[in-house]
Amino acid sequence: MFVYLDNSATTRQYESVTEKMLQCMRDDFGNPSSLHSMGLSAEKAMKEARSRVARAVGFRDEEVFFVSGGTESANLALFGAAHARKRRGNKIITSCVEHPAVLASCKKLEQSGFEVVYIGVDEKCRLNVDELRAQIDEKTILVSVMHVNNETGTIMPMGEIGKMKREHTVFHTDAVQAFGKIPLEIGHVDLVTISAHKIHGPKGCGAIVVRKGVTIEPLLYGGGQEKDLRPGTENVAAIAGFGEAADIALGNLTTRAAAMERVRQYLLDGIKAEIRDVRINSIEETSASGEGGFCSPAILNVSFLGTRGEVILHGLESANIYVSTGAACSSNKKEKNHTLSAMGLSNQEAEGALRFSFNEFNTIEEMDFVLFALKEQVSKFRKVGRFR
Repeated sequence: MFVYLDNSATTRQYESVTEKMLQCMRDDFGNPSSLHSMGLSAEKAMKEARSRVARAVGFRDEEVFFVSGGTESANLALFGAAHARKRRGNKIITSCVEHPAVLASCKKLEQSGFEVVYIGVDEKCRLNVDELRAQIDEKTILVSVMHVNNETGTIMPMGEIGKMKREHTVFHTDAVQAFGKIPLEIGHVDLVTISAHKIHGPKGCGAIVVRKGVTIEPLLYGGGQEKDLRPGTENVAAIAGFGEAADIALGNLTTRAAAMERVRQYLLDGIKAEIRDVRINSIEETSASGEGGFCSPAILNVSFLGTRGEVILHGLESANIYVSTGAACSSNKKEKNHTLSAMGLSNQEAEGALRFSFNEFNTIEEMDFVLFALKEQVSKFRKVGRFR
């Protein structure tokens, strides 16, 4: 049996996405900026994809701008919004558990003279909303808080945060782990980051959604594509695939969330019943409706005390079970996981953590197989493993 539980890192493309991309590469391969019929055909494919993505995220077509993925989108949102508003203030507020694309951008902005405030979380990665409220003032030009935490699945209170912002404050959310998994609560959000490969679309394609009336500065300059916000010849095939994946995500969101919720709960119950000495790092209660303070049905983070997550991961891999120890973008780094650290986990609790992330195709039968292998690997490590 093959069980893939690393869907927060990337997902397998839908077959229809691959077919859509192949059709574009075969037939609509013209440059969408060209004036001849081949260019117009490629431009039409992009226009269709933009409408599909806009409809899925709940914005207008003209508010969606295609980029290379979530990292570029987050960088464009932070640098673009901060530099466009630097005459109005210099304060940026974010959380200490953001994706590295946001945190690294904030560190760079600090070097440029911006003040960045990092809001803390509790032991289940719930944002300290009172601290955030106290920090927002007249100098605050940008607030960036992720919709769903990529390590634990905690859903942040987007509506409550949005109501706090001042007239001159821009609100950005990294919705990469929320889009296509739960309904988005972005009525007060100005800038949204989304990515294709988290929703069974292609890698190397994403979008930044910019609410009408909000101005941000570009990172790149050149040929004027994407209304000068993201110049460079567009990856038409990937964009078309993104549109296909977004359309599917919108169409079966409720059934997808319910399917993930079912297998997540089954695995959680099995771990608690059959494996001793565990720490459940995610909030146990899920919300398929996207309510803040609950967990996304797509993620479960658990520490197996007295083990090393990396060793258990490779043991599971030998049984064709694929999980992760955390965000794929930073998994090759040796320092302690910044999210688990912010939640107050000890070094050994963090070292023993595994993240299981689900898709709608996972089954109860697969979870039984995972539980059997997981018990075996944890038991084996606890008998022979040593911490040095």
